[in-house]
Amino acid sequence: MMEQMVPTHNADRDAVRNSPLFKQQALIGGRWRSAASGGTIAVDDPFTGETIGAVPDLDRQEVQGAIDAAQAAFKDWSRRPAKDRGALLRRWHELIMANREMLARIITLENGKALKEARAEIDYGAAFVEFYADEATRAFGEVIPANAPGRELRATREPVGVCVAITPWNFPNAMLTRKLAPALAAGCTMVAKPASQTPLSALALGLLAQEAGIPDGVLNVVTGKASMIGEIVTSSQTVRKISFTGSTGIGAWLMQASGPTIKRLGLELGGNAPLIIFDDADLDMAIETAMVAKFRNSGQSCIAANRIYVQAGIHDRFVEAFRTRIAAMVLGDGFDEATDIGPLIDTAAVDKVNEHLDEALKAGATLLAGGRGEGRMMPPSLIAGVRQDALLTREETFGPLAAVIRFDSYEEAICLANDTPFGLASYICSSDPRTIARATRDIESGMCGINTGLISNAAAPFGGVKQSGLGREGSHHGLEDYLNIKYLCQAGL
Repeated sequence: MMEQMVPTHNADRDAVRNSPLFKQQALIGGRWRSAASGGTIAVDDPFTGETIGAVPDLDRQEVQGAIDAAQAAFKDWSRRPAKDRGALLRRWHELIMANREMLARIITLENGKALKEARAEIDYGAAFVEFYADEATRAFGEVIPANAPGRELRATREPVGVCVAITPWNFPNAMLTRKLAPALAAGCTMVAKPASQTPLSALALGLLAQEAGIPDGVLNVVTGKASMIGEIVTSSQTVRKISFTGSTGIGAWLMQASGPTIKRLGLELGGNAPLIIFDDADLDMAIETAMVAKFRNSGQSCIAANRIYVQAGIHDRFVEAFRTRIAAMVLGDGFDEATDIGPLIDTAAVDKVNEHLDEALKAGATLLAGGRGEGRMMPPSLIAGVRQDALLTREETFGPLAAVIRFDSYEEAICLANDTPFGLASYICSSDPRTIARATRDIESGMCGINTGLISNAAAPFGGVKQSGLGREGSHHGLEDYLNIKYLCQAGL
């Protein structure tokens, strides 16, 4: 049985709830609003299980009001010089960084993650705002060689229009800025729908956007029932793009529901990332790669290393060193500076990790660190001798359970890595340039970390292949996802 953990950081929790950034109303057209019905959705602290606040349970008319507000703001915002939009984004970035600590504490309160990871998320999320503040001025057009005398052919880029961002609970700040920053830089207006478990980070960002001078209606934040909001935005003729991060099942539904309105979609969906460690890998580098790729955000990441394949020659040394590092990790309250692994988002998340652990152990795997979780607490765990067809190789574990699977040959590793309908991220560890070149070519994924588990960067394209999604976020590709190309052909010159 796990020892019950008693919260000892009540003063930290009270300070967050008393902060001006702790907003519990929706932002629509520049106004902070409660639901007309008075209905609310409770927000819980994953560590204590207590309700920390409540946000509006908006109705259909109120959600439509946010779309209308975005449409009303679109003309002026889209025609504002890109340099001016960039200046407002820079001011927003400055305010985010000035409030870094409180924004991180809001994440820890509503999400549960360790405070040091929450601070890193604020830095990562703010980097998108900073990057796109500059990228706003780089939406270049083209001059095309004319096909006849007296003609001029050009291609210009213009904003898509009103967009909707639907974000998950695991990175409540960064997943939103990764969508908002390029949309606003491109001249689009936005309606944001954060996850009901973690809406407070999005509302805090909305408040800081207001303070930065971003005009009313350019950014709206709505809360309410996901199914109802999804129906409204997919059927809306006004909404021209939906950017969604979440499960493949919901992504497929969004594609189908958006079909009648021929809506542009950006989908960052489920993953099942393999980490392949070859015999020639540097052991210390492989351990560090595995620690970050597996245990970042308590394993609750779509790019987490779900399957760790280790070649026979290095397997035993890797497992022993990995076990030592995992056993030293601290499970506890995210507000404790010593904590490495905080609570998972809910009890269902722990139940799923337990299911994967139990199934692997029954099939002959060996538990080397950690064990079963209780409530919302799941200890960092390691199992070895895992079968290649274990349940955890077919489903995202989404928790701090590391499973090591032995392999013999390069061909076997690549076959195992690609044996999934998903293709978001992958990782390899090797010191042989030829192996690296072959593996990065042969692995079917949108991203690949080579001797590192930390791959996310605002200047790099983030996204997957196969059933892991469509489009890219980050980099100049992320800006282009919010722009249409318009061809101009002028004669009589």
